[in-house]
Amino acid sequence: MITVLIADDHPVVRSGLREILSETPDIVVKDEATNGSEVINKLNTNDFDVLVLDISMPERSGLDILDYLQSKGKKPTALILSIHPEEQYAIQALKAGASGYLTKQSTPTELVNAIRTVASGRKYISNSLAEKLASYLGKSAEKPSHETLSSREFTVMCLIVSGEKISDIAKQMSLSPRTISTYHSRILKKMRMTSDAQLINYAVQHRLIE
Repeated sequence: MITVLIADDHPVVRSGLREILSETPDIVVKDEATNGSEVINKLNTNDFDVLVLDISMPERSGLDILDYLQSKGKKPTALILSIHPEEQYAIQALKAGASGYLTKQSTPTELVNAIRTVASGRKYISNSLAEKLASYLGKSAEKPSHETLSSREFTVMCLIVSGEKISDIAKQMSLSPRTISTYHSRILKKMRMTSDAQLINYAVQHRLIE
């Protein structure tokens, strides 16, 4: 039996996932989480075979959760299930330690297959994502600037371009404002930019924010 922790802040999504998975004989939803802190607490106190994780979570993003868990020596089998298209976050999610990436536009059959795949210890990627990964690996010199960032730097960048203040980002990520400022400077340097206005323009162009 594959035990699953569903992490999503929308009740209707959690309910829909639970209903879909209730029809499978080998998968059971063991628990749910509505924000980043709950995810970490539940993973620290219970064992799950698969974490089905949204990227846009309150308190901590899905990428930051993965980064935090890896920093603590925990490597959960995580399947990202996100509203964001693959070209926006999939490669960053896999770099952060996710075992697979699926959009919420996927069919119930795809979801079940993805959970079974990652539960067996394999990676789950769609055909379109496989093509993107091949391009990513084969054309390193042409990678978009944001793909040079670490998962934590990427999370900080997304929060900055969304209008979050340094102090609020620090609280959300359980880090000091000074540390966030260091990430901020590093992001600008890596992306060869000098202002947040440039970051925002870049994020809009690459559909990292709506």
